Amino acid sequence: MSIVLAIVLGLFFGFVLQKIGAADPQIIIDMLRLKNLHLMKAILLAIGLSSLALFSLLNLGFIDMGNLSVKASYVGVIVGGAIMGLGWAISGFCPGTGLAALGTGRKDALFFVLGGLVGAQLFTLVYAALKGTFLFKSLGGKMTLAATGNNALQTFFPSISAVLVAGAIAIILILIAWKLPEKQGDNF
Repeated sequence: MSIVLAIVLGLFFGFVLQKIGAADPQIIIDMLRLKNLHLMKAILLAIGLSSLALFSLLNLGFIDMGNLSVKASYVGVIVGGAIMGLGWAISGFCPGTGLAALGTGRKDALFFVLGGLVGAQLFTLVYAALKGTFLFKSLGGKMTLAATGNNALQTFFPSISAVLVAGAIAIILILIAWKLPEKQGDNF
């Protein structure tokens, strides 16, 4: 059943990406150039609402924290994030939007997806050599913003409920999304 749910959710996610314009690299590039902020508004709203929903469901016990995985931070995460961000800015695709664009038949998306697969394979081949380098130096281990019921994790705000922290962040992101103009030059 979980594979069926994954397929249904993936199809829904791709559909939403297509509908908001995230499968069009020019819209993404215009967002990154701060020319068209429609997509940024959608992203901020989605992050705010989904964060609020996730932490509310965690707090209400509908989701077990054991089902979530908090990853440790490493120097390589920062380096990899910078490389991904550069690739995103150059191509106009991130992994999700690249797959959604491929689903629409875009040839540039095919090259993007193939390039990502080649990059992943190359990383797999050189992983053993990189494992002992500074790229895997820990930046403090596993940490969350607030207490989530898992005492094994460090928190930035240990005495504040994760629902309150997520709620505050969600409200801030939703307000920013609401106040952002659609296009550069519109009133802010």
